[in-house]
Amino acid sequence: INKERNSANTFKKRHLLIEMHSRTCPRPPDQPVDGCLGPLTVVLDHTSGFEGLLFVDDDLLGVIGHSNFSSIRATTCVYRGKWAYEVLISSQGLMQIGWCTLNCRFNQEEGVGDTPDSYAYDGNRVRKWNVTTTNYGKSWAAGDIVSCLIDLDEGTITFCLNGQSLGTAFSNIKMGPGVAYFPAISLSFKESVAFNFGSRPLRYPVEGYLPLQNPPTADLLRAHKLLGYIKTVLSTTLDTQEEKVLEKDSACWSLHGEPTTLVTLAHIFNYFAPLMCKVYLVEDVLMNFLLGILEGGGSVDEHPLIQQLLDLFWLLMEDYEVNECLKQLMMSLLRAYRFSPIIPDLGFQIHYLRLTTAILRHEKSRKYLLSNVLYPFIVVFFYIKTPLRVKEAGLEELIPTTWWPTRFDKEGKESKDESAEERLRRRAYERGCQRLKKRIEVVEELQVQILKLMLNNKDKGTGEASRYIFLNKFRKFLQENASNRGHPTALSLCPPEYMVCFLHRLITAVRSYWDEGKMRNPGCVSSDEAYVPPQLFYNGKVDYFDLQRLGGLLSHLKKTLKDDLASKANILMDPAEIQATSMDDLDEEEESGSAQRPFGAVAMGGALARPSWLSSPTLGRANRFLSTAAVSLMTPRRPLAPPEKVKVRTLAVEQRTEEDIEGSHGNDGLLLGRPLEEPDHPITEKSLLEILDGIVMMYNLSVHQQLGKMVVVSDDVHEYAVALKDTEEKIARCPARRPDILEELQKSQKVFAEKLNHLSRRLAWINATIYCKDKMLDVYWLLRVCILTIQHADNTGTLFAFAPEFYLNVAMNSYSSLKNYFSPSNCMDQLPGYEDTLTQLAAILAKHFADPRIVGTDIKDSLMQALASYVCYPQSLRAVERIPEEQRVSMMRNLLAPYEQRPWAQTNWILVRLWRGCGFGYRYTRLPHLLKTKPEDTNLPSLQKPCPSLLLQRHMAELLSLDKDMAASFLNSVLNQLNWAFSEFIGMIQEIQQAAERPERNFVDTRQLKVCATCFDLSVSLLRVLEMTVTLVPQIFLDWTRPSAELLLRRLAQLLNQVLNRVTAERNLFDRVVNLRLPGLESVDHYPILVAVTGILVRILVDCERQGVSRAASVLLSDPCFQLHSIQHLLGEGETSPAAAVLPQTPAVHPGDPAAAPAERKHFSLHACEYISLAEQKVEQMLAFLTIESKQAAASTPTSEEDLCPICYAHSISAVFKPCSHKSCKACINQHLMNNKDCFFCKATITGVEDYSKKPTAS
Repeated sequence: INKERNSANTFKKRHLLIEMHSRTCPRPPDQPVDGCLGPLTVVLDHTSGFEGLLFVDDDLLGVIGHSNFSSIRATTCVYRGKWAYEVLISSQGLMQIGWCTLNCRFNQEEGVGDTPDSYAYDGNRVRKWNVTTTNYGKSWAAGDIVSCLIDLDEGTITFCLNGQSLGTAFSNIKMGPGVAYFPAISLSFKESVAFNFGSRPLRYPVEGYLPLQNPPTADLLRAHKLLGYIKTVLSTTLDTQEEKVLEKDSACWSLHGEPTTLVTLAHIFNYFAPLMCKVYLVEDVLMNFLLGILEGGGSVDEHPLIQQLLDLFWLLMEDYEVNECLKQLMMSLLRAYRFSPIIPDLGFQIHYLRLTTAILRHEKSRKYLLSNVLYPFIVVFFYIKTPLRVKEAGLEELIPTTWWPTRFDKEGKESKDESAEERLRRRAYERGCQRLKKRIEVVEELQVQILKLMLNNKDKGTGEASRYIFLNKFRKFLQENASNRGHPTALSLCPPEYMVCFLHRLITAVRSYWDEGKMRNPGCVSSDEAYVPPQLFYNGKVDYFDLQRLGGLLSHLKKTLKDDLASKANILMDPAEIQATSMDDLDEEEESGSAQRPFGAVAMGGALARPSWLSSPTLGRANRFLSTAAVSLMTPRRPLAPPEKVKVRTLAVEQRTEEDIEGSHGNDGLLLGRPLEEPDHPITEKSLLEILDGIVMMYNLSVHQQLGKMVVVSDDVHEYAVALKDTEEKIARCPARRPDILEELQKSQKVFAEKLNHLSRRLAWINATIYCKDKMLDVYWLLRVCILTIQHADNTGTLFAFAPEFYLNVAMNSYSSLKNYFSPSNCMDQLPGYEDTLTQLAAILAKHFADPRIVGTDIKDSLMQALASYVCYPQSLRAVERIPEEQRVSMMRNLLAPYEQRPWAQTNWILVRLWRGCGFGYRYTRLPHLLKTKPEDTNLPSLQKPCPSLLLQRHMAELLSLDKDMAASFLNSVLNQLNWAFSEFIGMIQEIQQAAERPERNFVDTRQLKVCATCFDLSVSLLRVLEMTVTLVPQIFLDWTRPSAELLLRRLAQLLNQVLNRVTAERNLFDRVVNLRLPGLESVDHYPILVAVTGILVRILVDCERQGVSRAASVLLSDPCFQLHSIQHLLGEGETSPAAAVLPQTPAVHPGDPAAAPAERKHFSLHACEYISLAEQKVEQMLAFLTIESKQAAASTPTSEEDLCPICYAHSISAVFKPCSHKSCKACINQHLMNNKDCFFCKATITGVEDYSKKPTAS
């Protein structure tokens, strides 16, 4: 009885304390403060105080510009006293932030600071504005906080950046009766900020200045005291034997303790719980208290008090109260993590992540937050932002020594030779980078811990496991991003930089769980051999939204392949469902063809497209669309996941359960419909398979794009390093008599060095977070996943058409990023199993670039381009040579298909690369005349050193030799394309020359110049393919027992003569345009095209057997376009003339170009070309042979017109038609019969052609 009485007395004392507190600290009613007018809750005025198009968040504190220059003001104004508000800069673009009066009128061109009674600070242009503008302050960056201070007692306006005053911006501002100032902002398109008028604690309060919104002072006092009571109770225990109240460590407190303690806590929470629904109190009181618990260091597991507090929240607070409290707490953490400044030890980020981890360790809280709060904001926690200010981030102390490449070869590549001093600098820089990497790894490890908590599938005590909540939300997140990708005005996309970090953490977490499952079940596949089984693509268990399949539309595939689904996968399709799906696709097509939506009114789900939750600094949904213009909303597309239309055998994401994903007895879950070709063994937990599928999709959506974007910093380092090296060389050569030049050069040197110091430290951060070895291994793992997935899907035969296109895209893009984006220090050769992976990817490209199961034009073009790039590099070309012979031969057969009716330029490029290095004068990397110009990007496929494939050339020769019909159709198509390309080129240079000869100043369209250069390059590449064919299989042209050989030879001779005549004639059109040296036409020169033609001529006139040479010479000489001086021109034996006689006297197209008017231009000659020294004798031999043959041909030329072909009048009659007996030369009739079987003259059907020789006449 005494024990119970003591307990009751203790309870009464504590209850009395609470009542006394409530009487002494009553909450005062909200009252206006002197000097301030307007609502007590200060927000942005979304009813009348705005101009232009804007998106405003739900809380009316975040705003996003959606027109040229939009303006908005707050609902409250001030007229006396000192006031402050803060603006969080979410994007660092053009904005003007400050104060304005009610009389200010803004428009799309003029905003805050552009009218007499408005004042603004612009950190983008580093200026202040009040009608006129002057320099002020310093530049801001995303994540900065601008404090706007107005002193209406002294008449001044001041701005602060991150708590540091920028000085008084304006003084003597207008004051007096009727003058009051509103907070206001003007911002350009897609710029975003968040205001804090006092609804949350100011980050940088200034003494003497009040926030516009009164802080809840009384509630703050109550909350702090009540929280103190809770801490006291948790650290107190009752000794019932000694009848004493004892202190204990609050970390040892347990929910299952003394009932008196719980009753006491229940009474405290009766007052405390309502306060925790207010964002100000949660952020200022609760979050700081929880952060303080973790300040002692140690792992999160060593601080169980947070778990106990959350247990109390769920026990003693109403559901709506704890839900609101957790929501506000997590959103405050998200904001704090996202916008906290970067410091050397990343202390702020680590602190917030540790608290997030501690909260998510609580099962019930984790599931509530996953279901209702975190998505899609959760990706914020996995992003490590790059500091824009190196000094403030402490990188100068962390990386005191900077380094960049200082030695370059002739092609602009970094040289490996370095001095001892440079080596020491590089090593010191690398040590600094390693220190930085270790600090970043601490943050990354915490982020992975958070993901592992979310991927827990064992926490089923309070309902569905966390993993399945995460999976459904993750799929919805991907759906939103995939559905809006590529839309010009879509803003609801997760920024790519967030996606990159999220992807890497997710890969680490998934692989960890995957390997744990492998340890529990050794029969499963290890994560190194992970893949997505093909049945996910067609069994309807996973929704791929509207993403394109390899075989076309899903509804079409279900109709055409329903029998294959039944026989191979045991999946039966309901005809009614197929019909419903088809009608659904038809409706979508009709809706998508409706009137175009106006800019800024993207409709989705019956409402305006919501801007990105990450473009909103408050992390709130921007559901309010403000417009001062009439905006018409077109008929919207159906919502992203319409519940009334469910795809065949597909459950809506929200409706799926654990059983639908993992399966149960007799139910395969996600793996329903296993094809016979797929092995019957477990892979891993099925939920991990769907997450893996989502990871691949995420890479395709935006990660690859971001990896390419961030390389620009490395490129900038290279450009500045080259510029610094060039400046230092100029300083060394500067004459002593020109101190003025020396001074300017030294200034430039200082600027370049400072910029390089900044960029090299920034690059160290980017390499540590994006391009380090760990991240490279992640991308490589993703490449292997895609390769294995494609291989398994390919084994299913026709069902391969169901595979989404993005798997092939990710396979190609991930390889490209490994090769082009990651640091040179992370060599690809060191990746495990790299050669085998290269070979597997080569097999995929070789097989599927002409796969009839793939119908999409874009993906087919991507495969062709990837293969073209693949054969440009020695290592990947050798991988192509390692694939099975059957696949190599099949690839070459597809490459040799006729060029008509398909994209042929890339095909031709592939064949050219296989030949480059074997052709006549074809061993160069850059064209000889371009070697002294500015180096280009040496990583480009076109600038790789020649690496011909003799093996693939042999396959090509065998195919063309054995298949006569294919050889004829292939060569005819090549000759047709050459005729078209060269004709187009000539037509374009005529237009360019005409523009140059006009007396008035003219500029040729750059697009026209580009097309002209492309036609020239195509002509050269087609000539090289002809050279390769003539070299490998000369009998196609010279063995006239083949039905089309003579015709092909005559067509070849005709085209070669046309090219030679156009290019070699003195003072001709080609010479004039080449000598103009226009930007964009750098590749147009005599060398590439004349050397290609020479290679063909040498092969058929010198290197072949005697009979073939004789036939080739007779056909070449009999062509009416043949001119011997064109051959002489090749060796420089034509007339030479100064360029003054060649160039027009009118101004060039681009006056002032030093290359546009050279003093004198030498005549082209193969003797002067360094790449052809060994072949000169053959050219001279060919010229001598043609000289003799041309004289003999001239002597034997028929003098009678009766002996000439009546069609071309160039060749002797050599064929007679049956049955009509009309005559012509063989070239004319053979070419005619390719398209028409009627006689030229009588229109009778020709049944045959016989040789004709004229009988000798009697003397």
